[in-house]
Amino acid sequence: MSIVFNEGTKTFHLFNREISYLMMVLPNGQMGQLYFGKRVHDREDFSYLYETLPRPMAAYVFEGEYSLSLEHVKQEYGVYGTSDFRRPAVEILQQNGSRLCDFRYKGHEIMGGKPKLSGLPATYTEKEEEAETLILTLEDPLTGAVLQLLYTIFAKGGILARSAKIMNGGTETLHLTTAMSLCMDLPDYDYEWLQFSGAWARERHLKVRKLEQGILAVDSRRGHSSHEHNPFIVLKRPWANEFQGEVIGFSLIYSGNFLAQAEVDTHDTTRVLMGIHPMGFDWKLEKGESFQTPEAVMVYSERGLNGMSQTFHKLYRKRLARGYWRDKARPILNNNWEATYFDFTEERLVEIAGKAKECGVELFVLDDGWFGERSSDRAGLGDWVANPKRLSRGITGIAERIEELGMKFGLWFEPEMVNKDSDLYRKHPDWILSTPGRNVSHGRNQYVLDFSRKEVVDCIYGMMEKILSEAKVSYIKWDMNRSITECYSAALPPERQGEVFHRYILGVYDLYERLNTQFPHILFESCASGGGRFDPGILYYAPQGWASDDSDAVERLEIQYGTSFCYPISSIGSHVSAAPNHQVFRNTPLNTRANVAYFGTFGYELDLNKLTEDEQEMVKSQIAFMKEYRELLQFGTFYRLASPFEGNITCWMAVNEEQTEAVVGWYRTLCHVNMPYTRIRLHGLNPDLCYEESGTGKTYYGDELMNIGLVTTDGMSGQAEENTGDYGDFGSRIYVLKAVR
Repeated sequence: MSIVFNEGTKTFHLFNREISYLMMVLPNGQMGQLYFGKRVHDREDFSYLYETLPRPMAAYVFEGEYSLSLEHVKQEYGVYGTSDFRRPAVEILQQNGSRLCDFRYKGHEIMGGKPKLSGLPATYTEKEEEAETLILTLEDPLTGAVLQLLYTIFAKGGILARSAKIMNGGTETLHLTTAMSLCMDLPDYDYEWLQFSGAWARERHLKVRKLEQGILAVDSRRGHSSHEHNPFIVLKRPWANEFQGEVIGFSLIYSGNFLAQAEVDTHDTTRVLMGIHPMGFDWKLEKGESFQTPEAVMVYSERGLNGMSQTFHKLYRKRLARGYWRDKARPILNNNWEATYFDFTEERLVEIAGKAKECGVELFVLDDGWFGERSSDRAGLGDWVANPKRLSRGITGIAERIEELGMKFGLWFEPEMVNKDSDLYRKHPDWILSTPGRNVSHGRNQYVLDFSRKEVVDCIYGMMEKILSEAKVSYIKWDMNRSITECYSAALPPERQGEVFHRYILGVYDLYERLNTQFPHILFESCASGGGRFDPGILYYAPQGWASDDSDAVERLEIQYGTSFCYPISSIGSHVSAAPNHQVFRNTPLNTRANVAYFGTFGYELDLNKLTEDEQEMVKSQIAFMKEYRELLQFGTFYRLASPFEGNITCWMAVNEEQTEAVVGWYRTLCHVNMPYTRIRLHGLNPDLCYEESGTGKTYYGDELMNIGLVTTDGMSGQAEENTGDYGDFGSRIYVLKAVR
């Protein structure tokens, strides 16, 4: 790992064993992009990569010269209007109405490790030698605005973390209207674009398109990262696949409005932008004030999509997630929501928890309905005090009873929301986001608290802190069940209303940070009506997230497959629910529901008392299996083998670090008669080790399983006597492989 600056050519080279990143100071003082990709040897002069040609209709920087048009040069942080006509990385509205900037290189600093970003989640280092950081300082001479571009290259993996800081070093007030975290100009457009999109209950479905001239983008303007699009995109070469070829992943560590965009110009150069969505964004910078953008992470892989994903998994699992639970296998839980919804009593909860304990569950979670006058979704939000009609001794009492059963106790909160039928709203009606004189929209009969205001966050913190200090709460499910509308804060002046969306997310982060600090042993699971805020920003505070409100095993194949492109398996909340499923009313085998949920945090969303004795015995076996293999499943190296977006079969696997154990999940959506013979080629095994497959006792060398494949042929031939075990629609199998010699 190294960062080298060549004074003679004004060239920077950031490199480790896998990647190189090259840039230079252009003749006009701005920063130009030269190369990002596979590691190349360092040399003094890379200036041959800076190409300029006189072109008709181009605008040129220097009068009388035709050597530099920013329209035709790859840049580090482009500015619209000074001969560059592409979408900009930064735009600043000045008092004279101009939006032009000219950020020229002023100096740089190279430091070991990685600096923290104030008030924002970001990747981190525990030792200085894990990474190096380059801080480029540029200045606009006219306004005095100072731009710092931060680049952190990690010692291992094709990882580059980037962000920007804009400071007002002049005398006049500035308005920052665009501030991207990342601007990356690539020399061609021969890429396929991968995005992860959907809606409530069908989040992060893989969508693939070819880049063409014009703009391709995904975004959110909902106040949260959203069910619709994830702040993560991939550019891959058309010939690249899961196991080979050049891939670049772009991930934004942020939970609010975002934009991820690729613009291909008519000379086939591609500009990738990622950061806070500029629509409606306006951050006022008085003299001496600064603004820090969220961090964006770029991962380069020449080992295909799995190579990229494994790099993200390790980075986000070990150097984004933090705290007590970061490296610990997650407890197996039983959540009461789909078992009772709002219809429960303390005795009913203890009855459900008792059966869960008998089956081996370690954590019982009390979901929505325990507080205020909460008997439906119309009342109670914001009144974080236990309802004595349901819980006679409050949260302290029910937590003690669960602990006496031998389990830990978890609790649901939705701290960012309020019902109008609540004491909090009656006392503080101005605490919701709402625009004066306009209709106030609701979602799920609730309204969004103004988390841009410190007094609002303080109030919610006080109520949560009181409960968590008094009761034995080991886990919090943090929900958020609607998008932001009428985004206006009564506490801010008109010229700062463009700051509300971002200040809101900073308030969410602040509440998370304070609770994490005060209660370091509590396991936080993020939730936003399922996967509406499943993003790296929240992963910094909550090491796992409820991936989707859709708990159907077949639906979850696509959801969890898509999620795995960026996010570690230990972060994916995945549970076994009832059949018929409560979202799609599908009947799936109990073993398939578990076989899908194993590849995540694992738990149950049902009342185990309602299962038959045989089903309860199956649950006991499932829990025993998960306890034996959860370290491998949650923290092993994960491979996608067959995609649910491409066929009837889904397959994935996890391998431990020593390559001595592997668990393979195989899933068939629909059963067909008299099918061909099939095999799945495995990955990540030691070719020289012999593995025993626990189900059959047969042994295979690793090279056999990876080059010939694991036989997965269906036995279904249309004969009724053969329709047993994993046959039929929605069938699945788990293969456990253990090295024997």
